[in-house]
Amino acid sequence: MKTYDVTALGELLIDFTENGVSAQGNPLMEANPGGAPCNVLAMLKRLSKKTAFIGKIGEDIFGKQLKTALRDVGIDTRGLKESKEVRTTLAFVHTMEGGDREFSFYRNPGADMALEEEDLDEALIRESRIFHYGSLSMTHESCRLATRRAIEVAEESGAVLSFDPNLRESLWASLEDAREQILYGMSHCQILKISDNEIQWLTGEEDFDKGIDWIRARFSIPLILLSMGKDGSRAYAEGKRVEVPAFVQDKTVETTGAGDTFCACVLNYVLENLLAGEWPEEAEGSRNRFAERCKACAEERLGEMLRFANAAASIVTTKKGALRVMPEREEVEAFLTERHGN
Repeated sequence: MKTYDVTALGELLIDFTENGVSAQGNPLMEANPGGAPCNVLAMLKRLSKKTAFIGKIGEDIFGKQLKTALRDVGIDTRGLKESKEVRTTLAFVHTMEGGDREFSFYRNPGADMALEEEDLDEALIRESRIFHYGSLSMTHESCRLATRRAIEVAEESGAVLSFDPNLRESLWASLEDAREQILYGMSHCQILKISDNEIQWLTGEEDFDKGIDWIRARFSIPLILLSMGKDGSRAYAEGKRVEVPAFVQDKTVETTGAGDTFCACVLNYVLENLLAGEWPEEAEGSRNRFAERCKACAEERLGEMLRFANAAASIVTTKKGALRVMPEREEVEAFLTERHGN
């Protein structure tokens, strides 16, 4: 038995989100802890999973705030490193009508991109059932090498690898570089969470099913999750395709963290169902076993997984921030009962 359910590597930053207007008419900004990988871990912790994070912050007031936030929500911080030379990464989030967001990053440089191979706690990765990563830890050479080494260690340990591209165009030197690194991430994962705009950008296909076919023609990924915002979500698992509508809220505040919440709920389902029981430790055996479990998973169960994930994501859109406001399992179940009676 491994010690951790999920360890994630990537960015940890402050999301400055708009929260009203001052008496002088200036926008008030709230400093929310954020970063997609830690949002995923925070939701998993709400679902009673043991999680850990690998990343880097600055030795500054924002870094201290972030470290405290992770500990407050129960994420293990032994893999979190601090830099004296580089400041904590910041993002300013402008919320548009309907809840969509526009980002302005202060990250050139930022501490998250200063993660190096020697910063990695490889034992932590080896002790994890799932290793989750994104593409923002591959935008620059130093963190790119660290991410690739972490992927290598995770594969050697027999962990299942989960990848969310989470494309942020402004953080890349070029979209060609982004494409190359995202394709690298896909070539190593067994679980892929990708959004509607990302799949169209990557594959050039407007039709999502054709986009999935494009990915599958290149990579053997047993479980692919497609998030489509207000249009719901889909799961593609070894020949099966399941689609579930979204729970659209009248009281949506912003969509920050919705995709991360969705991803966490999928990983929780994987942990409780597809990774249950005896599990091979070697990389190839682990990959084959996971593919077999995905192939055997009934469409009805995949639908249940998506409904729970969609519901949790919908709840998060009614709250400011993400990491500190993830819903409890009981809150999601009550929401589902209210909407559908089951």
